[in-house]
Order: sequence, then C-alpha cells, then structure tokens
Amino acid sequence: MKIAVIGGDGTGPEVTQEAIKVLDAVSKLEGFTYETTDFDFGGERYLKTGDILPDGAVDALKQHDAIYLGAVGHPDVPPGVLEKGLLLELRFQLDQYINLRPVKLYPGVETPLAGKTPEDIDFVVVRENTEDMYAGIGGFLKKGTADEVASQTAIYTRKGCERCLRWAFEFTQKRNNPKGKRLTLVAKTNVLTFGHDLWWRTYQEVAKDYPDVEADYNHVDACCMWMVKNPEYYDVIVTTNMFGDIITDLGAMIQGGMGVAAGGNINPDEGGTSMFEPMGGSAPKYTGQNVINPIAAISAMAMLLEQSGQPSAGGRVLRAVEHVTGTKMKSQAAGRMGHSTTEVGDLVVAALNEV
Repeated sequence: MKIAVIGGDGTGPEVTQEAIKVLDAVSKLEGFTYETTDFDFGGERYLKTGDILPDGAVDALKQHDAIYLGAVGHPDVPPGVLEKGLLLELRFQLDQYINLRPVKLYPGVETPLAGKTPEDIDFVVVRENTEDMYAGIGGFLKKGTADEVASQTAIYTRKGCERCLRWAFEFTQKRNNPKGKRLTLVAKTNVLTFGHDLWWRTYQEVAKDYPDVEADYNHVDACCMWMVKNPEYYDVIVTTNMFGDIITDLGAMIQGGMGVAAGGNINPDEGGTSMFEPMGGSAPKYTGQNVINPIAAISAMAMLLEQSGQPSAGGRVLRAVEHVTGTKMKSQAAGRMGHSTTEVGDLVVAALNEV
C-alpha cells in the first residue's frame, strides 16, 4: 500500500505521527506492507513559496493508493486560501465525490445528548463532495454600492446525484445494520424545487435496484431535530454537499466533539485516490505541547485501511480506539486526557494486541 502523507500545519504533524505509529503496528499484526511519502503542503509552505499545490503535485498524489492528511490551517494565512486551494482543489482534481463521515460515540466519550449511549449514536453520513454550492459559480454586480447584487449558484448533475446515491445504497447494504438497512435522503424538496427535485427523482429511481434497503427521506431541518432527539433512528444518511457540510458538524458534536471525528474524501472508482483526515483542524495554540488528542487522527487511519483493501486491520484499529477511550482516557479534551499525545498513541498500539 502506497500512502501519501500530508502532515500539514499546527498540531497536524503530531497527530499524524501517532496515526503512522498505529499503522506500523497493525501492519505487522495483520501481515501487510506499506510505504509512505511525505508532502509539505500547507500553510508553512504557502508562506515561504506562495505555492499551495505546486506543478505536478496532483499527478504525484495520484501515484498513491491513499492520502493521509493531518490538518491544514495557519493563523498567518487568510481564511479560505488553504481550504479552497488545497482541500477543495484535491477533492475536485482527484474526483473524490464521496465524503464519508461516521457519527459514532465511542465508549467513555461524553455526548451532550442526555441519556444516549454508544448504542444510540452509531450512523454514517454520505455527503456528495464535488457539486452544489462548492462548484463556485456566482459573482457580484455593482459591488460596494447600495444596489449591490450577489449571486451564488448551486450546481447538480444527474451523474453527480446518481453515483453518490448508488454508492450510498451499496454502502448501506455492506454495513448491514442488524436493526435494519435504512438509507435516509436528506434534502429540502419543498423549497429547493429544481436541484433537489433532481435528487429526489434520481433517488426514487435508484432505490428500485436495492429493494432490501428501506428508502427513507427527511427535510434537512427535520433531520437536525431528529439527530438530537433520536439519533438511534439513523443508519446511513445521504445528502447534498452543502447540507452535508452542516449536519456532519452537528454529528461531530453529538459523538463527543471534533477531537474524535474523522472523515474520508473518497474516489471509489478503480484506480481512484482517496484522502482521509481528522476533523479537528490544526489547533495551532497547542502546537508542540504534546497535549492534543490523536484519537480522530487514528480513527482516520482506520478509515483509510478499511476503504483501501485492509478492512480487518481497520476494524482492529477501531476496536483498539474504543478500548482506549472506554478504559484509559479521562477526557477527550486537549490537555485533560490523562495522557500525552504520544502516550495515547502508545495505548492504542498496546490495545491492538488485546482486541
């Protein structure tokens, strides 16, 4: 397995180190080999060179089976520069049209939802990742005047909808929830009557090919309410790019915060290169202190393994993470874990043998 590693900014390299430590240990236990190539993309490089993705960077990344990203975000780089120039650019150029976000409450992790347990909070959001408002179509008229007009256009294609929906149905089948296989489309068909009508019609047509999966629907506002009130209802959610961006952050909060949330930007096609990352950001104020929580980063490595042909290794890492959060950690907050960053990584490595 060839893995491109972008440690990135702030605490990104620190959590990446722990994820690679776990990768090295589980590869020996599960009997597979890997090689990593480091890339210095991020805020530091941009400030030094003015480059975000230099010429040939995407082609170099395509030579790898997967990309592991620690974090990007630098206090001296204006907001949006790295997000658009690196994260979104890679999604588009590598056609990572699936964003996969598990919403899973680990044992021992606190949730703000009273009375809910890990059995209640365990679902997955499949978010379309290359269209919608992120297509970047829009502009200004009479900017800076009293008559200013701003437009931002959402773009949806039949191909974009169908390939995302088909992948979500197949993922729901494979997930095989013992409570019942249910795929919930989240949209706003009562108001967004063009683009979301395309989603709805495509959903109904694709659903006929998967009769063993319950085809469910929520308006996005209702989904937000039910994620808080009855998260146990959900199995797999499939949704648009913009709505997915919003509800996955809500999902991260109910699973215990960004410090435990991981995600994947996936190109499922043969030869496609996918990218996996923790959701917590670069957290620059903790840089170099060895106090940041690496659990999300290690969980992202588990996702990478699961989606890149090593599902047994990925499952083993997740079980080790659950063992550590449930029995070893005092908190998921930086500096309050009861252990340092590197010690948490060591605990997960040790747990790989126990699980």
